[in-house]
Amino acid sequence: MTHDELFSKVKEILVKDFEIDEADVVPEAHLVNDLDLDSIDFIDLVVKTKEFIPGRIDPEIFKSVRTVEDAVTTLLPYTEQ
Repeated sequence: MTHDELFSKVKEILVKDFEIDEADVVPEAHLVNDLDLDSIDFIDLVVKTKEFIPGRIDPEIFKSVRTVEDAVTTLLPYTEQ
């Protein structure tokens, strides 16, 4: 999966499941400050990505994630397993 494909999938999850306006989901958007996600939402996001990312994803990896771009770059290696 390419970076752009993963970004599209993460964006789709944020729009559909978290009811975030599509225009707000940009790479530099801060997940907490701009998109109002909390720690439970982060776990939900990881769970939702299991639909297209094989294997186990440790939710702890999201401790350093701040933006949509951070989420994509953190998850990208898991798409290559």
